[in-house]
Amino acid sequence: MRRPRPLEDSDYRALADWRYALRRFLRSSAEITRQAGVSATQYQLLLFIRGSSDGALAIADIAERLQVRHHSAVGLVDRCERSGLVRRRRDPANRRRVLVQTTPRGAALLRRLAGAHFATIERLGKAFVPPIPGPAPKAGSGASASGQAESGRERPPSVRGASG
Repeated sequence: MRRPRPLEDSDYRALADWRYALRRFLRSSAEITRQAGVSATQYQLLLFIRGSSDGALAIADIAERLQVRHHSAVGLVDRCERSGLVRRRRDPANRRRVLVQTTPRGAALLRRLAGAHFATIERLGKAFVPPIPGPAPKAGSGASASGQAESGRERPPSVRGASG
């Protein structure tokens, strides 16, 4: 396995630019969800459920996705259930397990919120693409002036360097 190349000033600038874009996205997300009358965490719950392979998640999976403790996930699901955004149902494959799925009201809200989030991502553009420093180039090779890395993948302009 090759070691990554030493970081350059352009790498730090790219990382700082990306963190700035990330903060702008999170601020926008908080405003979008606030205007809709839900918390950012409630939106994330709806999104994670909708993004799951079968449209339902167990509490343990919700806790993992949200990076919270089990009891915090239970409280969030309780609040969303009282608001009519999600409902619990028994897992048909394991009757001891409870799955959480969105209600029609929750699904409609998620469509609206996800659309607004995608609009934010579009506004942020390439700044929202995380910079990934490439490995140290082999002697006599490396990235071309066009920004093509050895792997053939184009790197974001902010990572290519000043000449890039």
